[in-house]
Amino acid sequence: MSDKDDDKVRLDKWLWAARFFKTRALAKAAIEGGKVHCRGERCKPSKEPRIGDELTIRTGFDERTVVIQALSAVRRGAPEAQTLYQETADSIARREQAAAMRKAGALGMQTDGRPTKKQRRQLFGFRESHDQ
Repeated sequence: MSDKDDDKVRLDKWLWAARFFKTRALAKAAIEGGKVHCRGERCKPSKEPRIGDELTIRTGFDERTVVIQALSAVRRGAPEAQTLYQETADSIARREQAAAMRKAGALGMQTDGRPTKKQRRQLFGFRESHDQ
């Protein structure tokens, strides 16, 4: 996958090609926002990643730690993009555990529906007493 022109590729372009972000602009914004770390440090969008570099990428609720396997500046299909990196086993376990915690938390927040008129009055009374 690594051609002569792929030896020097920008980090934001690689993240886009590896399908972590839908556009290069989103990849650049994530890097500038501190959501992407290379070898444990913040980096710039113009950084040139190398094979073997370890990236920590935070998107939404998920945080992935990946090791770069190949470089590419061209966005291709998802199966081909997954060959560009290898996610660490620790990262996979953390993501699965976090997903299970979120799912368990969402299931615990079930309600009986809308509050009744009496319950609404109690809520408004509670809010007014605590706003003062």
